[in-house]
Amino acid sequence: MIDQNTVSIIMACYNSEKTLEKAIDSILAQTYDNWILICCDDGSSDRTVEILQDYQKRYPDKFVVLQNETNRKLPYSLNRCLREVKTELVARMDADDWCMPERLEKQVVFLQEHPEYDLVGTGQLVTDGEKTIGTIVRYPEPTKESMVRQNAFSHPTIMTYKRVYDALGGYSEDPRAIRVEDVDLWCRFLAAGFRGYNMPDLLYVYLDDRQSVKKRTFRARLNSALTRYKGYTLMGIRGWPRYRPFLYVWKAFVPTGIYQYIHLRKYARKKEAEQK
Repeated sequence: MIDQNTVSIIMACYNSEKTLEKAIDSILAQTYDNWILICCDDGSSDRTVEILQDYQKRYPDKFVVLQNETNRKLPYSLNRCLREVKTELVARMDADDWCMPERLEKQVVFLQEHPEYDLVGTGQLVTDGEKTIGTIVRYPEPTKESMVRQNAFSHPTIMTYKRVYDALGGYSEDPRAIRVEDVDLWCRFLAAGFRGYNMPDLLYVYLDDRQSVKKRTFRARLNSALTRYKGYTLMGIRGWPRYRPFLYVWKAFVPTGIYQYIHLRKYARKKEAEQK
């Protein structure tokens, strides 16, 4: 039975057999159990579909499983999930991460108690797959101006309303928005006058390993710069800040091992500063 307090969780999966069960089990362990998990397999070549279908058989009222015949990328897959949403509340989840048990409950309560906000995100613990290497806690209430300095929300942590996705037209499927579909969405979100809030609670665990670093290609960096320029312009940002993202395209040429070392040191310095 679907009611107004049911949360639809949308998740795209691609060759996720090594991490998928841990991700799903963290949803099954939630203290808030009024949810439906809508999963879209994005043309996987491993056991991802079998794992999804097994959960669907075991929990038929909790799982909706969709399949793309070919790999169509994250924005397309999430939009497919959104078309299946029949609830007011929508949360995100990635197939290689996991949640703390109280994540959904705290976000539902927050939105119920704060109707002035259209979206709520959470803090993240960052892991390399073996140990916690840092945290990510974003500005409490992002603005157009703060978006230039820091991404507004950690995409997989959010909970929002279906009406927000409808108003924004879902995720952009422009090829240039691949891997920065969240940046594009937040710029449109803020430009439209929506308000969001980031809880400091570390309710989500984000996997940031060597494979994640390898995805930071030249094309991904250039797409990020182009998407940010477009988004900043839409938000009314003028002058130098619109062009600053193009400065970081060069990072794509840093060898993976060196970049990973610098990346991990960033988390380590932050952790050391927090402990002082």
